[in-house]
Amino acid sequence: MAKKTTPDNPALKNFNEACSLIADHPIFAPLSVRASIIHNENSPYPEDGWAIVTNNGYIYTHPKRRGEVAEWMYVLAHCFLHLGLGHLKIKENQVAWNVACDVYIAKFLNDLKLGKIPADMESRIDLTIKDEQQLYEQFMIKGIPDNSRYFGTAGVSKLDMNVRDATKRYWGKAPDWEAYFTYGLSNAVTNAVSVAGGHANTISDPALSLTAPQRAKRWFMDRYPLLGALAAGFEIIEDPAICRRLDISIAAIDVIDRKIFMNPAAGLNDEECIFVMAHELLHAGLQHHERCLGRDHYLWNVACDYVINLWLVEMSVGEYPRIGLLLDPELKGLSAETIYDRMVGDIRTYKKLATLRGNGLGDILDNGSSSFWDAREGQTLDDFCKNAMQQGLMYHEEQSRGLLPSGLVEEIRALGQPPIKWDVELARWFDHYFSPLEKTRSYSRISRRQSSTPDIPRPQWVHSGAADDGRTFGVILDTSGSMDKKLLAKALGAISSYAQARDVPFARIIFCDACPYDAGYMPPEAIADRVQVKGRGGTILQPAIDLIQQAEDFPKKGPLLIITDGYCDKLTLKRDHAYILPKGNDLPFSPKGPVFRIN
Repeated sequence: MAKKTTPDNPALKNFNEACSLIADHPIFAPLSVRASIIHNENSPYPEDGWAIVTNNGYIYTHPKRRGEVAEWMYVLAHCFLHLGLGHLKIKENQVAWNVACDVYIAKFLNDLKLGKIPADMESRIDLTIKDEQQLYEQFMIKGIPDNSRYFGTAGVSKLDMNVRDATKRYWGKAPDWEAYFTYGLSNAVTNAVSVAGGHANTISDPALSLTAPQRAKRWFMDRYPLLGALAAGFEIIEDPAICRRLDISIAAIDVIDRKIFMNPAAGLNDEECIFVMAHELLHAGLQHHERCLGRDHYLWNVACDYVINLWLVEMSVGEYPRIGLLLDPELKGLSAETIYDRMVGDIRTYKKLATLRGNGLGDILDNGSSSFWDAREGQTLDDFCKNAMQQGLMYHEEQSRGLLPSGLVEEIRALGQPPIKWDVELARWFDHYFSPLEKTRSYSRISRRQSSTPDIPRPQWVHSGAADDGRTFGVILDTSGSMDKKLLAKALGAISSYAQARDVPFARIIFCDACPYDAGYMPPEAIADRVQVKGRGGTILQPAIDLIQQAEDFPKKGPLLIITDGYCDKLTLKRDHAYILPKGNDLPFSPKGPVFRIN
């Protein structure tokens, strides 16, 4: 026997369609998400009306009432406006207050031109309306007009507002209905501008519905010039699957790929999203991913989080998340570098702290690739972040948007000072040990112009021979298997060019992996031409250092230049020295000499 098909219920279909349409409307969307619409026979619905609304956000609708879609939209909007306008209050004359609010909402919906007024509700408004409070005072003095009782959605015999509902919402604290209504109005205005600009067809276009992180991004772009330009350059990712794969509990940022990951499961409201997004944008704008250098990535991330969160709380940007973040007032005024140095002394304790990404994980993702950035755009990724922060600070100050923490202002202004490149620092190091040679006139060699005037002796400018004594330096090359060939080539090329520019005749070259290989003294030209690298085994640099320090033919004051990737044991040096390391690596000990980092 064939199954009986359930007949369609046109009344229920119209009601459900109205609920869907009102939930998509930008004004009522924030309210509809948090309110509860009850449409069944076991609820305290009004028998002679359409719906009632309670102070806890419950809307009880008549389950047997037949109405058009537009009529149900009007009724539901009426109930939502009671919540959004803060009408559910206890007054001396509750009836007069309810009627005054009904008349005011009827005028509001008439101006809004939303839905259709049901036939059993009043549509003519003969009163001059300023606000509901004025109407209430007028009704208290003159009484309630008979026709004014037909503006409510619960019928004539019952009030459509239940201000004494004892039903508790399952999540505890009641929502701030007026704040959500304000958000809805703001969204409606924004959508209306988009419609006027031709970006959408209607204000309820699905393309215009923004999530909380997207609204936070729009807020920075529209209202906060300090971070607005930076926010415009980042894409918001809200995919729960991606967040689970990357172990992101709340948020994280990938500066290289220009993406901010926001986990929807965190349940942040709009103000908390603003705080979290400002946190991530400051990571990018202040170049925390670049300033990490050879530090522990996670501990550096935690140190930066302490600094940023203190600034944001002081600036009152957004709302501090209820879930809690890294915040210690005792660290106020300290830089991230200073906080990191403190943390290194107690790594076991600080390794247990949670960032926005989660326990033991940094919210600065560093696995991206800079290849996405098109060089034809005229600026690098770092330049984009720096310019965005500097221009944002300028706009912030020009528009008198308020005071900023002094530490934040100093860091933003420091971004405008270009960092000294490693080769410039290396050149200064050479200048310190090898001052320019003074030339003297000597008749021991004939000048090239002597032949033009054979009767006039001409001296030649030559270097003093004594000045070359001890004018050399030692180079210790880590030739272990972990060393990059490009790093070796770049470092040797720079050493050769600077040695030639400063008239250094020879340099002592020693290769070292598990044991030292003394290549002897080599002229700078030979270093730049071709060097046969020996080794490519393990990494033990101390024997090479001992070899050159004990060599009798090497000057006692000759400086040493050590090229390594940092994967070595602690070194003991008795001479002036410096290190050349790849950017991002660090030595397993505190170096006494300068460290030059190659990109």
